[in-house]
Amino acid sequence: MSLSANSALPRLAVVGNPGNRRVGLFQDAVRAAGLPEARTVSWRQVVRGEAAFLPGERVRIDSPGEDTEVERLLRGVDDPTRVEGSALWYTRFTSAVRDVARTAASAGAVLLDDPDDIAVLFDKRLCHGVMDAAGVPVPESPTSGQAAPPVRDWADVRRLMTDHRMPRVFVKLAHGSSASGVLAVETAGPGRVRATTSVERDEAGRLFNSLRVRRCTTESEVAAVVDALAPDGLHVERWLPKASVRGGRVADLRVVVVAGRATHAVVRTSRSPMTNLHLGGARGDLDEVRAAVEDAGGGWAEALAVCERAAACFPDTLCVGVDLLPATGWRRFAVGEVNAFGDLLPRLTGLPGSGAEGLDTYAAQVAAVLRAAGEERRPEEQPTNDRARNDRAASAP
Repeated sequence: MSLSANSALPRLAVVGNPGNRRVGLFQDAVRAAGLPEARTVSWRQVVRGEAAFLPGERVRIDSPGEDTEVERLLRGVDDPTRVEGSALWYTRFTSAVRDVARTAASAGAVLLDDPDDIAVLFDKRLCHGVMDAAGVPVPESPTSGQAAPPVRDWADVRRLMTDHRMPRVFVKLAHGSSASGVLAVETAGPGRVRATTSVERDEAGRLFNSLRVRRCTTESEVAAVVDALAPDGLHVERWLPKASVRGGRVADLRVVVVAGRATHAVVRTSRSPMTNLHLGGARGDLDEVRAAVEDAGGGWAEALAVCERAAACFPDTLCVGVDLLPATGWRRFAVGEVNAFGDLLPRLTGLPGSGAEGLDTYAAQVAAVLRAAGEERRPEEQPTNDRARNDRAASAP
């Protein structure tokens, strides 16, 4: 029997932007598993109320990013490099995700990502509070949790830094991603303030994301940026000194957790406080980091366990990307953020002993879906990809 004719195998759908690399990589993984191509439901359809699902489909929710029209519909701006509008984006995005959940449930489809989890993951204040309450090590934050007071402007940030004895903090958009609207702020007494950021401010006071990390060297400059960001909501947390690798570059890790297990990890290094690869960060040597942890008397398995504990705060979501912050000395770790769409790590295969050896992040998720459906076969029973494709072609009308 061909795989397409086996009704017991899960049928997959993905909510994403057609033609986007994320959707393409997921489809590659689906085909490699010998399954029929996942049905794509576009974010444009979702936002316009036109999404539909089929009974029994397993539905993956992927990022709505990298589509100018979707960005305009969600954030209300025509220029995707603009920073402002993240609060509106969050309101519209989480509403759209809940619409997906209702539509899927009414059709008898099953989500692989929980709308309540996603709502928390895209609010850094709530996400920090959930992890802190669960005992996951996180940087200290005066804006953590639902009851935290709002940060209205730079004066509020300054007061929080003083009250909580935090001379160095990260100021982040509550609903930001990819380091958008992030400032690494340092103070050294009255009037002595500087910040590292990728935010650019034009003469009209509008904010734009840049691929260039720059320094704000006066308090008035920092205040102007923070005051412009504040209406969208801000999260403030202590800036933890991070461990470094050879060459003096600071390092952190993105660890992907699939179905509760840490499966993939990449080291990110930088000479600036932001290690994001699109801001000039570079991939580091995972073997070097693992050796540094063990040489310092720490445990690599314990570091991965911290990531799994963070992911366990979101038990109804199949996959998350955890940003793991190694403290100076490589013996202690904290979780900086947990990302709902943190699996875009092309060509990275699974960690030894993870159960995802030889699989990329998308293939690991497809394998987890098959396991959950109880349809994973013994290797000798699986047809080759070519045979599966031929069977599907032969059975097509």
